Amino acid sequence: MAAMTSHYRLRFLIVVVVVVSVFAFAGCLEVKQSLSAQELRWGRNSRLRRFSSTPRKNTGAVELEVRRQKIPGLGAKRGEYNSRILIADQARVSSIQSRIRNAISEKEEDSSEAQVPLFSGIKFQTLNYVVTVAVAGRNATVIVDTGSDLTWVQCKPCTSCYAQQDPLFDPSASTSYRNIPCNSTSCLSLQAATGNAGVCGAHRCNYLVDYGDGSYSRGLLALERIDVGGTIIENFVFGCGFKNHGLFGGTAGIMGLGRTPLSLVHQTTAQFGGVFSYCLPTRLLSSYGSLVLGDDPAAYKNSTPISYTRMLQDPQLAPFYFLNLTGMTVGGVPLQEAGFSTGKILIDSGTVITRLPPSVYRAFKAEFVKQFSGHPPAPSFSILDTCFDLSAFEEVTVPRLRMEFEGGGGMTVDVTGIFYFVKKDASQVCLAVASLQYEGQVGIIGNYQQKNQRVVYDTLSSRIGFAEEACGQ
Repeated sequence: MAAMTSHYRLRFLIVVVVVVSVFAFAGCLEVKQSLSAQELRWGRNSRLRRFSSTPRKNTGAVELEVRRQKIPGLGAKRGEYNSRILIADQARVSSIQSRIRNAISEKEEDSSEAQVPLFSGIKFQTLNYVVTVAVAGRNATVIVDTGSDLTWVQCKPCTSCYAQQDPLFDPSASTSYRNIPCNSTSCLSLQAATGNAGVCGAHRCNYLVDYGDGSYSRGLLALERIDVGGTIIENFVFGCGFKNHGLFGGTAGIMGLGRTPLSLVHQTTAQFGGVFSYCLPTRLLSSYGSLVLGDDPAAYKNSTPISYTRMLQDPQLAPFYFLNLTGMTVGGVPLQEAGFSTGKILIDSGTVITRLPPSVYRAFKAEFVKQFSGHPPAPSFSILDTCFDLSAFEEVTVPRLRMEFEGGGGMTVDVTGIFYFVKKDASQVCLAVASLQYEGQVGIIGNYQQKNQRVVYDTLSSRIGFAEEACGQ
């Protein structure tokens, strides 16, 4: 989104007093933080942290820049763009719920490290986060997706492709590219990874990936050399897409960080030990974060200790990552809701807005509105039904949200993950959490609420960790 002008800053300067629940070894401590409107929206405006593109000594880790860039002409089409993003997000959520429902139905019948560039997809017209890797020496900017397994990029000759900003990958120009045969283990793994079995054609394995919003990718399953933050991965199984369509912005494709054998995490277990983490930046403009492959605490800049919770195991629900949500606090006040007794929730980098079961959402909304009383309401926007007009206020107090997980793990949502600014003048600012349609659906923690967090996925130890970290600052 466009940066605010000097006139806008002078006319609309909000000092936000934030009530934060900080859980330390000594117990719970509430602190307050003053933020301007610009900081509330995008995070602090301090000097940006930069990343090296070379491996870290003794670890093999590499840090790369993560940035958000402006979409030309976005200011004039802000409402349309915001609406399109949330409609696409709802389609993804519906697809995830459908896949979970189908899976449940069927059921009832020594490592090195690497860090790669992770940046906002705003340049590519998506609110998902993207990294740049090299496929056979050619750069490809792909969406980071913990809810997908197969990594794929668009390939020449494209019979039907969407416009992307990087050059299309040309397999005929690579000496390391090889098609995968139909009878291979990788081809047989497509069913678990994509929901669609591999299709045999001319003794080659064809893949099909369908997404809930109507997007899809079709092509050949292949082997290739990829470079992830300076670490070379030989014979990496990926999809070479010759027919692709959908809401992928200007990216080259998808990086799958899910849990089945075809995911990048599983394929690089020998190099990275099945561990990866990310820190998602807050601002849309000039903001940088990091994706770390491998367990390298020296690469983390967290300001609070990492607290871990158990990763739920369910082979029927691959590739998703689940954990148990046992409670929530709003401004330090615990929510009393029976739904937490069965609080299975999914954490997903590809979903934007967090979704809660209706009963939990109602309790959260009621407590938040109670603590945020005195601020006039504004019209709902798309899936967001709790909105405020803050344009007349010089100062507001924003309650902080904390999620509690099984075993003592927890995540305090950064203040920039509380509100979704529909209008730049703050006349329509919405609570950035939505309700699921019915109680039986599984909650989802979206990337909007994961900003300024170090989220660690330790797949071999089956745990997920959270710590506060000022990403890109």
